[in-house]
Amino acid sequence: MPVAERRALQDRRLTELMSRLRGAPSEYWREKLRGVDARSLDEIAALPFTSKGELRDAYPFGSLAEPLEATIRIHASSGTRGKPLVVAYTAGDVDVFAEVNARAIACAGGGPGDVLHVAYGYGLFTGGLGLHYGGERLGATVVPASGGNPALQLELLADLGASGLACTPSFALLLAERAAADGLADRIRLRYGIFGAEPWSEALRTKLELAWGIDACDVYGLSEVIGPGVAAECREAKGALHVFADHFLPEIVDPASREPLPPGELGELVLTTLTKEAFPVIRYRTGDLTTLVAGTCPCGRTHPRIARFTGRVDDMLVIRGINVFPSEIEAVVLSDPALAGQYAIVVDRRSALPELEVHAELAEASASKEAAEGRIAARLEERLRLRVAVTLYAPGSLPRQEGGKAKRVFERTGDGDPFTA
Repeated sequence: MPVAERRALQDRRLTELMSRLRGAPSEYWREKLRGVDARSLDEIAALPFTSKGELRDAYPFGSLAEPLEATIRIHASSGTRGKPLVVAYTAGDVDVFAEVNARAIACAGGGPGDVLHVAYGYGLFTGGLGLHYGGERLGATVVPASGGNPALQLELLADLGASGLACTPSFALLLAERAAADGLADRIRLRYGIFGAEPWSEALRTKLELAWGIDACDVYGLSEVIGPGVAAECREAKGALHVFADHFLPEIVDPASREPLPPGELGELVLTTLTKEAFPVIRYRTGDLTTLVAGTCPCGRTHPRIARFTGRVDDMLVIRGINVFPSEIEAVVLSDPALAGQYAIVVDRRSALPELEVHAELAEASASKEAAEGRIAARLEERLRLRVAVTLYAPGSLPRQEGGKAKRVFERTGDGDPFTA
């Protein structure tokens, strides 16, 4: 769609959204929009921001913009940072959910006739059903494998001839390890992967693409916005995600001042749902840090693009006065060829000043442990400006997480190893 045409569509949809919300059967919306209005993108800054906290305060259905009987489905956030958010969908919302996930799969190289293996969790979590309906909308044959049970997953991937794999990047790496160990790697002929639901680095992308021989593409979403399908990488220009802005209007703002930032400046992603019916949000502060990417994409899509996420506002660790994002540590650990893909970050809080530890595995048992530990520690200190205690282990030593989002950051308050609990 030409940019000017989409701009006119966005303005019309924003006007329709404001009209719907003013008539919504909800005290939440009456109060939120009291005295404010916007009828075009030029006026979006006149609208108030929305935070996760206020949505939690309206739990479970206080922020619904449609009567509950008009909805057909309930999902919920994972609750990793507090009480889960309950999100309702109308039939129209589910239709949009399928459409944007079909786009995400197509961005990664998927198409009609593919076998798409979905190993995201099904249920209240939005990941499984989002990619499932997106695959069906695209015309693919979907295998609803859900999470866990790596042995069965690998059998299905091999026997059913999957072209695409949709799951968390950490689970994709675990499956690659098991496939190599079980001698199944040569029987699995994946062409692309759609990985999301947790942060992952370019170094992890390299490992996944080498292990599977695929295009590994990022998909982004939040339960409170719609789930996966808000934005996605294309295989032609990895490193930036197309935001499907005819449905989700993106802004980048300074997290402190809340003022808008131009392309290229790092800030917090803010989203407005232009077409959501049951659970719309206005200027929702995602907490995710990124930049708007200028220029056109070689794939031909005209959607605005955002860079892959640097981290989250609330994920930042403060170690001895220095700000550290876990993604910075992953980038160093996984870019070293001597290391495998499993790692854990431990913040040791047993003394007044916290210490940072990194625990990771060697890719091969024959590698020099001491040399690799010194090299990784030096690279981390150079990047973070902070001393980090690095401990490396034999391949397969660290515990694997076979379902859901991988937990990478742990705290030590006693004498045990928290990442082995």
